[in-house]
Amino acid sequence: MDIVVLAGGLSPERDVSLVSGSQICAALRANGHRVILMDVYLGCEGNGVADWFERSEEVSITVEGIAETAPDLAAVKASRADQSDCFFGPNVIELCRAADIVFLALHGENGENGKLQAVFDLYGIRYTGSGYLSSAIAMNKDLAKKILAAGGVPVPRGFSIKKGEDAPGQPDFPCVVKPCCGGSSIGVSIARDRGAYEEALREAFRWEDEVVVEQYIEGREFSVAVLAGKALPVIEMAPISGFYDYKNKYQAGSTVETCPAQLTDGQTKKLQAYAELAAQVIGLDTYSRMDFLMDEDGRFFCLEANTLPGMTPTSLIPQEAAAAGISYGALCEQIIEISLKKTENVS
Repeated sequence: MDIVVLAGGLSPERDVSLVSGSQICAALRANGHRVILMDVYLGCEGNGVADWFERSEEVSITVEGIAETAPDLAAVKASRADQSDCFFGPNVIELCRAADIVFLALHGENGENGKLQAVFDLYGIRYTGSGYLSSAIAMNKDLAKKILAAGGVPVPRGFSIKKGEDAPGQPDFPCVVKPCCGGSSIGVSIARDRGAYEEALREAFRWEDEVVVEQYIEGREFSVAVLAGKALPVIEMAPISGFYDYKNKYQAGSTVETCPAQLTDGQTKKLQAYAELAAQVIGLDTYSRMDFLMDEDGRFFCLEANTLPGMTPTSLIPQEAAAAGISYGALCEQIIEISLKKTENVS
């Protein structure tokens, strides 16, 4: 097949997305596909796309690693050749329309909030992952938590605050403060007193205009991927220092990850059932990943749903798939097959 792997963009998770895209591109090429790796925002200059898949490696972008801090997005904007403010770079839509399918390796608001999926639906472009509505729901942590709770999935207590408005309540300390639609723990803080809370709000509001404040749960952190409605093995993440923040997620050696997680059979089945239920109530029908905490009393709390989980060398869903006997390349193929079958059912 002719496949575009779409990555990059203007999300704070840009670097993570590019590395995910690079890994996916390499795996799909090894599987025999003609694949172009493209930055959704920067695009690619040139006239027409008729022969681009024949010279896919020449057209594709090159990718560096993930820095310890989020990228300078202003510098990314300044580097765009046409200096347009359009989200889609030169030739992106044309190339995606020419492909058999677009593998979405985008992370963060730009690629996971449903807007891109809605555009692609209008153009008739086939893509991997969930549709626009479920993506939009999952991207908003406050809305997603309300839907999860109504569907029977336990979530932490909390509230959201919009910039310039009064908080609807006061937190109990310690508490967690995070951007409502962010990812990769960017802008997330743990506040243990009033002063730290005010500073945490300022930090979260740097990234967006709505933040979520929720109870801090002391305990173990887990993640469960769901592929075509079925949960993969549970993975546990234990940072060597601090909490599971941006650095600990993407810098090798910063976190001890155990898959399958060391839980009882009953705990494992409960956690997997919660993950499957979370995907069902939000409507995530292709693949996704749910993050959980387990407190000292053994109670589970769902923190969020990820609609386009990371596919980097340190990401969680490839590790979970490997524990289930699914190689990285086979995982990419399954994601494509599930996505194509979904579009066939619609048509």
